[in-house]
Order: sequence, then structure tokens, then C-alpha cells
Amino acid sequence: MHTVTVTHLGAGGLEVRLSHLVGQDTEAGVPAEDHSPIAPEVKELAWGGGAFVVFVLLMRLVLFPRLKQGMQARYGKIRSDHEMAEATRAAALAEVADYQAQLASVKAEAAAKVDAARRTLESERTARIAEVNAGIATRRNAAMAEVEAAKVAARDTVASAVRDVASRATELAVGKRPSAASVDGIVADVMGAVSR
Repeated sequence: MHTVTVTHLGAGGLEVRLSHLVGQDTEAGVPAEDHSPIAPEVKELAWGGGAFVVFVLLMRLVLFPRLKQGMQARYGKIRSDHEMAEATRAAALAEVADYQAQLASVKAEAAAKVDAARRTLESERTARIAEVNAGIATRRNAAMAEVEAAKVAARDTVASAVRDVASRATELAVGKRPSAASVDGIVADVMGAVSR
């Protein structure tokens, strides 16, 4: 293989040299070893292959089983957590249903107690109103009797006063005392007209 070397000389001049072989010592004329930068050496291949085999065995025999156990343990824990969550949710739903049933029974019981209390209160109120009305009627009848007695007493008093006044007025007007029967008849007519 040929190599070209270009050198710049200054005022517009260039020097070009051509070599015959790359890696050939020009003075000794002995070719140098041809090393490829890409090709690995045999001992590098042996170390790399040995390390790979050790890594594969280590992964297959030690690390992968531990990883698999860890994944299975995690999967089992997740599954048990899901089952526990489902059981907890089912228990919570059962408790909510039980609570709602108890609440409904308590509401029904409370409504029944309120209705019973309302009926009791209504019957007590009716009985008390009847008792008060009976007391009022009794007092009203007693008051009416007192009023009638007072009217009769007042009527008798008024009749007696009218009788006295009429007798006296007739005696003053006529000069003699009128008879009791005639005065009683006049008083009865006047009192009958007034009471109507």
C-alpha cells in the first residue's frame, strides 16, 4: 500500500513524497507487524468468553432464581392484598347494608313511638278538653242559676220597691192608700212589660 506525504514549502511551493509500503521500515527494509485495530487477540477472546460463561452460570444458577422468587413473592403479596381488599370491601358493604337495615328499623320504631305518643296525647287532650268543658258547663250552669236567683231576688226587690213607690205615689195623688191587690196587678203588668 502506498502513502502520500504533502509538505508546504513556503512561497507557493509544495513537496509531495510517495512511500511504497505502510509499516515498512524504510531504512532497514524489514516490514513491521500488521496489527488491525478491530481484530481482537486470542487471549482477549478467551477472557471475554470465560467472563460471559461465568456471568451466564451466575445468572442462571444464582441471580435468576432469586429474581424469580422475589417476583413470585411480590405477585403473591399483590394477590393476597387484592383478596384482602375484596374481603374488606365485601365486609364493608355487608356492614353498610346491616346499618341501613338497622336504621330503617329504628326509623320505623321511632315513627311508631311518635304515632303512639301522638295518639296518647290526642286522647289525653280530648279527655282534658272534655273535662274542662264539663267544668265550664258546670260553672256556667251554676252561674246561670246564680244569675236567675239574682234576677228573681232583684225582681222581687224591684217589685217590692215598685209596689211601695206606686202605693206611695197613688196615696199622694189620690190622698188615700190603694188596695194591695190593685197595686200588685199594676206592678205585675209593669214588670211583665219590662222583662220582655
